[in-house]
Amino acid sequence: MNVSYHSIVPGLWIIWLVYWAASSRSVKPTRRRESAVSRAAHIVPLTVAALLIALPRFPGQALEGRFLPNAPLVYGIGACIVVAGLAFTVWARIHLGRNWRGTVTLKYGHELVRSGPYRIVRHPIYTGLLVVFAGSAIARSEWRGIVAVFIAFAALWRKLRLEERWMVERWMVETFGNEYLEYRVGVAALILFVY
Repeated sequence: MNVSYHSIVPGLWIIWLVYWAASSRSVKPTRRRESAVSRAAHIVPLTVAALLIALPRFPGQALEGRFLPNAPLVYGIGACIVVAGLAFTVWARIHLGRNWRGTVTLKYGHELVRSGPYRIVRHPIYTGLLVVFAGSAIARSEWRGIVAVFIAFAALWRKLRLEERWMVERWMVETFGNEYLEYRVGVAALILFVY
């Protein structure tokens, strides 16, 4: 693969990570946070998924076979999908404002955000990340990318289920009344039409 275009997807991930770190500085104080073990249960699989796609070589050759041709057009399509997914996560992050946090937390003064991408899905950052993993898998064009997408989906699904359990606990329902329960019924969780 030509280095001139092969570095586009990793470069996009790096730019996004820098933005994500910079935008996390001014968030509301935390009222409740998930445990370190719980956080590791989704961080470790997401890291494994990212490494499956990012590593230039993968131990063994079983997952290095191609499901798409090694071609600039295929890579370009994957890169465009990565851009779309990253843009969706940034759009969601902007709408969350100071309510955002990388761990599963509840904030003091927590607000139920229903604007922007939150009108489309309840967890648009996770949706965007899945799109990014899918685009990265297409750009890589090896079976390990497909495995990475499934691992990322499982990790993000687990994390969103934890968040949703916290949201429907008695004190959160008392905070938002029926607003969250109505939102949950009317807006898909991660993928359109999947509630």
